[in-house]
Amino acid sequence: MMMEQARVLIVEDDPALQEALVTTLEEAGYDVLSTDDGARALDIAKRTTLNLLVTDVQMSPMDGNELLSHMVRELPDVPVLMMTAYGTISQAVSAMQSGAVDYLEKPFEASELEAIVARHVRIEPAAAGSEPIAADPQSRALLQTAAKVAQTDVTVLLRGESGTGKEVLARYIHAHSARRDGPFVAINCAAIPDQMREAILFGHEKGAFTGADGRRDGKFVQASGGTLLLDEISEMDLGLQAKLLRVLQEKEVEPLGAKAAVQLDTRVIATTNRDLEEAVRSSAFREDLYYRLNVFPLTIPPLRERPGDVRPLVERLLQAECGKSGTVPEVSAAALAALECAEWPGNVRQLRNSVQRALVLWQGGALEAEHFGITAAPVASPACSGGLGDELWREEAKRIVAMLKRERGNRKATAAQLGISPRTLRYKLAKMRDAGVDIPAFSRADSLR
Repeated sequence: MMMEQARVLIVEDDPALQEALVTTLEEAGYDVLSTDDGARALDIAKRTTLNLLVTDVQMSPMDGNELLSHMVRELPDVPVLMMTAYGTISQAVSAMQSGAVDYLEKPFEASELEAIVARHVRIEPAAAGSEPIAADPQSRALLQTAAKVAQTDVTVLLRGESGTGKEVLARYIHAHSARRDGPFVAINCAAIPDQMREAILFGHEKGAFTGADGRRDGKFVQASGGTLLLDEISEMDLGLQAKLLRVLQEKEVEPLGAKAAVQLDTRVIATTNRDLEEAVRSSAFREDLYYRLNVFPLTIPPLRERPGDVRPLVERLLQAECGKSGTVPEVSAAALAALECAEWPGNVRQLRNSVQRALVLWQGGALEAEHFGITAAPVASPACSGGLGDELWREEAKRIVAMLKRERGNRKATAAQLGISPRTLRYKLAKMRDAGVDIPAFSRADSLR
């Protein structure tokens, strides 16, 4: 599973801060443009495909509020994130009522900026009918199951580490459902200011609270006829969890200050990278809400457990990065082996950053492991990528067989000696069997010792 690179425009008139913002987001893997002028930003937005615009409020001659007004009228599909050193709750409410997707108060940490930008970029599919990458057997099985659940209207809980592609899979489910022509609305439960979560989710009437100068539909209503993605659902506070439970049970929502409930026709998909069962046991998450969300759970394995996805992911990422120039470098067999056997704690997001790093360092020829910032695998491994006719792979297969014989079939010990994980060894052995390699058989007692 993967998401194409997003383009973000930074509008900030403080040169030092602008440079810091650009550097932060570039290091996080975004294609970043920047300017110090609101009018110039509007011109750039009209001429360039953007996934997010991040603007300061205090600027001249065109300030952030005026820029936001233009964006809402002229480019409503581009989300706008506001940032200011003079933030208050009333200003935040006003900005979001005017069309901003979120509000960030200076000073903020780089991690805060990365988190909030990651949640609000909007990325369209690369092409009509394009599918998530699912070359590994685990990914293919997951995608087949997702396609089946897409045909129903049940609530889905997507689980997996950060960067595995949970939102990509959520979009796939929506695109393959009867709701495909309806809206897909995503909201990060951790990124909304605490005081505004209920108003943003459920909506509000004019005068419902200080700063509510008009009526506004909540995310549930905005997603009517389509799908609502509640990202990082585990970060929702207990009070709001109780209200969410009622909405899911009754299929209706009562906006703040409203006199009547609004009927809903919205499918809900939730994601989490936390252990929700443990959160339930520690009373950090409501048990009844957990069961309401966990109707059909799907778990996306980390990238290190699906090495078969690495080669096509690298190819697509390279094509996306080099598509404009037309020059896409080859990746050496040794580099592919290292990429396929790396641990990737940051999953696909980290792999994307590694590919961008490699292209910066590339000066011609094939890309090698050092370009990607990783060391060569202890065992060169075209087996991970399926290069079964390759001499390098045949040598590796011989080494694996020899090590299995030496360890009398003990796969854990064999993997340790080869410097790879037991799961990677199982994957290699499966590839070897598919290629007709004779894997020595051992007694159960030997293999388990």
